[in-house]
Amino acid sequence: MMSQFLNAIKERRSIYGISKESVISDQRIEEIIGEAVLHTPSSFNSQSARVVVLFNEQHDKLWNITKETLRKIVPAENFSSTEEKLASFQNGRGTVLFFEDQAVVEGLQEQFALYSDNFPIWSLESSGMLQLVVWTALAAEGVGASLQHYNPLIDEQVAAEWNIPSTWKLLAQMPFGKIVAGPGEKQFAPLDNRLKVFK
Repeated sequence: MMSQFLNAIKERRSIYGISKESVISDQRIEEIIGEAVLHTPSSFNSQSARVVVLFNEQHDKLWNITKETLRKIVPAENFSSTEEKLASFQNGRGTVLFFEDQAVVEGLQEQFALYSDNFPIWSLESSGMLQLVVWTALAAEGVGASLQHYNPLIDEQVAAEWNIPSTWKLLAQMPFGKIVAGPGEKQFAPLDNRLKVFK
């Protein structure tokens, strides 16, 4: 069982070559993400994660918003590479938006003042775990994905477009779809420099 879990972790990669074709049903994707939201741990069982899943034209709309937002700030002579990168995300079937509800975080800060400074950090850690769970679960089903961060540039427009509560803070975007181009070879820094064991 452990080997299956670790193999799933190893198979999760940043996949940028994706298409709109179905690998699994949209309903199955919803089920996977729902299970991840339910079962990913959070500090003090805060359950502060919030997720929005965009399919089809809603997915396209997100990346059009992102493109037009960046067009205003990226120099015109450099924009073609930015546009190409955004198009690769829009080529996918959908996007997962990851949020953390700041009302929950602030409520815990008030309730447990001794740990007040830690709750925002723990919130980010919990979101990171959720992102990994969703990413790995999608990879296990043969769905390619990558993790992007165009927040806070697109926060206001995203909130307005999809009626996102004001307490939800956008942390990441995960475009996904059928894999049409695999990742390159992964490079690893020496484990000796990253892991210490004392017996």
